[in-house]
This record gives sequence, C-alpha cells and structure tokens, in this order.
Amino acid sequence: MVLEMKNIQKSFGDLEVLKDISVSVDEGEVVSVIGPSGSGKSTLLRCATFLETIDSGEISYLDEPAVTTNAEGRAEYVSPAEMRKAKQHFGLVFQNFNLFPHYSVRKNIMDAPLNVQKRDKAEVEAECEELLKKMDLVHRADAYPCQLSGGQQQRVAIARALAMNPNILFFDEPTSALDPELTGEVLKVIRQLAEEKMTMVVVTHEMPFARSVSNRVIFMDGGVIVEQGDPEEVFGNPQQERTKQFLRNYQQT
Repeated sequence: MVLEMKNIQKSFGDLEVLKDISVSVDEGEVVSVIGPSGSGKSTLLRCATFLETIDSGEISYLDEPAVTTNAEGRAEYVSPAEMRKAKQHFGLVFQNFNLFPHYSVRKNIMDAPLNVQKRDKAEVEAECEELLKKMDLVHRADAYPCQLSGGQQQRVAIARALAMNPNILFFDEPTSALDPELTGEVLKVIRQLAEEKMTMVVVTHEMPFARSVSNRVIFMDGGVIVEQGDPEEVFGNPQQERTKQFLRNYQQT
C-alpha cells in the first residue's frame, strides 16, 4: 500500500472540514476524488501532503507512519528528519502551477532533484531531457513560465513532480485554471501516466475523465466520503441519493 490515511479529522476553527475520513491507495492505482466545492477534497490532499496539519488520525506512506494519534487523541507528527523522508514519497501538482517564475523550464524541473535530493547532476540532466520529451516541451526548455501557455506550465509542473521519482502523484484540480483546449492536453498527460501504472490521486471536476481513467472514484460531500467504488458503478449506478443528485446537477451544467 502506497498511502494509508485513517480516521482523519481536520477543523478550521469551529468548521469541521474532514470528519473521520479513511482512504488507502495501492501501488499503480488511480483514484479520482469528486464532489461539490467545499466538500473537503482539496483539504484531504493538503493533509496527505502535510501542507495542513490534521487534528487526529494516522497517515502512512509505504507502511511507514508519518502521523499517529497520541494518548490525548491529538495528531503527532514524526521528527523533521523522518518527515523529510516521508515527503520524498509523493509529488504534488497544484491547480495554479506554482512554478518558479525566475527559473527556466529546465531549471524548474532539475532544481529539487539537485538541491533537495542531492542527486548526480549528469543523471538529473538525462532524466530532465526524458521528461521534456515526454511532456512535449523540448522546444521550450529554456523558456520562462511567463512565456508559456497555461497548459505548458502545467506540463512543466507535472515534469517537476515526476523528476523527484515519487511513489505517488497528487493532482489538485490540475485543469481548473485552463480553458477547454489546454485542459485536453493536460488530461492526455495524466491519462498516459495512468497507462504507465503511475500511482495517482486526482481531485477533479472532469467527470468523463474520472470515469474513464480511474480505478476507483471517491465522492465526498460535507467532509465525509459519501460513496466510493468502481467508476462505472459510481457514475452509472450510484447507490447514495446525494451522489445521484450531484451527478444529476453536474450533467445539467
């Protein structure tokens, strides 16, 4: 199992955003997380990647605990050194790209493997060239983010995440800032990664994509998992009334 989250609880002040949520992801699995805005989808991802601290629960990567719950019922995080190790297991692609604006495409991709992972420069350069080819960005390697389209920027962001050789990739609404044409080129890359059995969790509003690419779909609402299962079952024959309502409303928009 690549990721296991158990009994995750997270509040912002009096607002309970995640209510006792448990999620696990196996190697090679693509899990799409769908649901209305404010359902807790992005917060779940931010907790999984330690951008938010949980109130209680457990988070493990490759069976190595990163967060446990102590005797007082509060979340307890591992030491900074162990946390650095845990962070090596995942990559995160944001909806707004989050590239370094003063770095070229090539430097954006190579920076973390060189400076965080301290890897061999020749090896990192070779991997970078492969990623540039894979993302169809060879001709833009020396460009800066401001010179790229949104779709190209997002493909750089995906390449940058892959350059760390993560065990799992998280996508937080990777196409929400893009127009339909650019959305297609980014979804094509994610689809290709799925075919290569990259382990992924994708928070998305792209329902046809979630249905066709995922091994499992999770529908969240109000901070809980309402329904999850095989994409054809969740989309074609949802069991919960709330899921039916959401998908009905979605098809009407």
